[in-house]
Amino acid sequence: MSCGKLGGRARYRRMSKSYVQEALRSSRVQLALNVSNIDEAVAFYTRLFGAEPAKLRPGYANFVITEPPLKLVLLENPGHGGSLSHLGVEVPDIDTVDAEQTRLAETGLASVDERATTCCYARQDKFWVQGPPDGESWEIYTVLAGSQTFHDEDHDGPGCCGADGPSSEGPAASAAKCC
Repeated sequence: MSCGKLGGRARYRRMSKSYVQEALRSSRVQLALNVSNIDEAVAFYTRLFGAEPAKLRPGYANFVITEPPLKLVLLENPGHGGSLSHLGVEVPDIDTVDAEQTRLAETGLASVDERATTCCYARQDKFWVQGPPDGESWEIYTVLAGSQTFHDEDHDGPGCCGADGPSSEGPAASAAKCC
């Protein structure tokens, strides 16, 4: 896996503070929830936020909410509904992913890269923050393109959403294993 940290640090130093602040203002928090029934959850969150899902696949939905800025991801995982899958911050581009990784490294937080990976029906560049005090999973990512598959079919690294590998139980089960 290519980590891209040296290139990211060089770009980060060249970027102005105002560019980084503006990029972060256009970011949004991601909240990924396990749900028992995807259809019931989609109906509820459609009413709650007054918005239709931006992406809807078997066992998976995501909402892009403008106000408050939120990416809500629903992962069908019967028996684990109402629990947290993982958290994230979606940023607008690869430069912002690199800048955030560099900024966090400068504060002493380690990270694990996943570049050009497919997860949650999207091709992404991301990293996972290591060491949260209560073990929750945080990712910082940008979406490069959509995907017809939940994860890479030939992926030999960590599974989608930080799991140990793809699950034969389906997309939501693979994602749910990360938490």
